[in-house]
Amino acid sequence: MELSVKKTDEKIKVRKGTNKIFGRNKRAVELFVMAAIPMAFVILFSYLPMFGIVLAFKDFQYGGIWESPWVGLNNFKFLFTSQDAWRITRNTLGLNALFIITTQVLGMVFAIFLNNIKSRGAIRAYQTSMFLPHILSSSVVAYVAHAFLDVNYGFLNKVIEVFGGESIMWYSQPQYWPTILTSVNLWKSLGYSIVVYYASLISIDTSYYESATIDGANKLQSVWYITVPMLMPIAITLFLLNIGKIFNADFGLFYMVPKNSGLLYPTTDVIDTYVYRSLRVGGDTGIAAATGLYQSVVGFVLVIVTNWLVKKYDRDAGLF
Repeated sequence: MELSVKKTDEKIKVRKGTNKIFGRNKRAVELFVMAAIPMAFVILFSYLPMFGIVLAFKDFQYGGIWESPWVGLNNFKFLFTSQDAWRITRNTLGLNALFIITTQVLGMVFAIFLNNIKSRGAIRAYQTSMFLPHILSSSVVAYVAHAFLDVNYGFLNKVIEVFGGESIMWYSQPQYWPTILTSVNLWKSLGYSIVVYYASLISIDTSYYESATIDGANKLQSVWYITVPMLMPIAITLFLLNIGKIFNADFGLFYMVPKNSGLLYPTTDVIDTYVYRSLRVGGDTGIAAATGLYQSVVGFVLVIVTNWLVKKYDRDAGLF
């Protein structure tokens, strides 16, 4: 009798263990299926095209990649000995750095502002109006910018004329374009940054603010000593992710908004537009590939170095 009871208990334990393993495997399969499409996307569009790196070391001929002669580092020599390398690197790094700083700082400020608004209807209205430009295409953004910058009918020139000034030919004056591009990018990207920071803000435990109020802290002190430190982890993560893309300029923004005007190249020409022109105008695939490889390698190095510096400051703040 005791033996039969023991056997029954053992069978029940085996069944429970099997059910646990099956349940675990089932969850793993579900997660794997969810990740399969993004993984396939990354493999197809990020890893498989990497064999094209060889084009940076070849004089590409239309007979094919492998039939094209090797030229070693000649494409890189041509790129770095020309005046274009310094110009496109400076513009790409400088303008993207401006974009990151303005978007991150103002995104945090506006998110804190929204968090202190009590009316939910007003919050939704602000979020919708600020996020709407983010989903607009670059061509639409270019037309909006043209409505402000047109020589004869642009809004800015009309305002200048009202105050007794003369119209400015914006599309032939490169000195104005770092400010113009930063403003356009801010208008287009600020809404997304606000949503990310606001989602982090609403998850902060309100007991922190209640304790600060009891201790006599005012609103500004609560923001400075509670809200800002709580937002720093997400701010650092966003900063590191943006550093990884600092060498990848928004092609639509830099090509369509300035209308590819040659007069504006000193301040608007970046690596992506340079590669596009190298292929479209000159048909020089080797130079374009060398420029793209240079862009990727420097971007990778920047991510590694920035992550290392962040971990020096806070071991738990790095991405890896």
